[in-house]
Amino acid sequence: MNDRRMPPLNALRAFEAAARHLSLKEAADELCVTPGAISQSIKTLEQALGIELFQRANRAIFLTDAGQTYLPQVRNAFRQISTATDQILSSAETGILTVSTTTCFASAWLIPRLDDFRETCPLIDLHIRTGNSLADLTRGAADVAVRHGKGRYTGLVSEQLFSVEKKIAVAASSLTERLASLNCVRDLLDWPLLHDGDRIDWGQWFEAQGVSDFDAVRGPAFEDSGVLLYAALAGQGAALIPSAMAQRELERGALVRLVGVPQASPFTYHLVYPESSAERPKIRAFRHWVYRAAGDKKHAN
Repeated sequence: MNDRRMPPLNALRAFEAAARHLSLKEAADELCVTPGAISQSIKTLEQALGIELFQRANRAIFLTDAGQTYLPQVRNAFRQISTATDQILSSAETGILTVSTTTCFASAWLIPRLDDFRETCPLIDLHIRTGNSLADLTRGAADVAVRHGKGRYTGLVSEQLFSVEKKIAVAASSLTERLASLNCVRDLLDWPLLHDGDRIDWGQWFEAQGVSDFDAVRGPAFEDSGVLLYAALAGQGAALIPSAMAQRELERGALVRLVGVPQASPFTYHLVYPESSAERPKIRAFRHWVYRAAGDKKHAN
């Protein structure tokens, strides 16, 4: 863009209004300035162009030939600016919202609630990206994230989504039908067990239940909690799953809750987004919806 040929925007607005009304006073009323300010802006524009745009006769003004040629082009430029502004404001409220999250959260919690999201936010389409690492939200890799951890994300807003995460022992109904019934926690020692990637969940769980002679070495382990959930649903063994992630499968009978007291975890799911994006309409809409769906009425308002 050649700045030398770009007239002042305020002067162009004054010209367009005065040319449309053929009145300095009416143009001044529209733009909330004085007639003298309109006159001075037009003079500034004419000096910048080196061309007279108006003829002045007594208190009346008339467009010159150059002014008549210039007016539709200026008016069209303002119309294009207005249209572009409407489009960008509309895209801020509608369109695609990219959500970065874990496979487990996406499959066990988010996807079963997509119908409700579409009904609540019909103009927003979710683009769900799954993975175990946090997407770079500051560089636009995603708009918002739901991550599992302690909620410590430098430079980002992190809000706890569920009050306290409690892991419960579950298994597929098909597995419980094949194996002997569980009368106490120790009976689980004879069951096939599915482990997290670090193989520490069951050891901590059994210890919390008062069972110390547990060998955590045996059985498959899964780095991805979503795959761990799939394995449990496939009847491959008992698993420790956050109650919020197991809720839907328990309700429909695909999973059965086993014996034992739920174990509180220091980790839970957090809603994460850049502070600079807090007031973006799409993020605000998703934030309100996800808290309402999670049963948090305080944050949903």
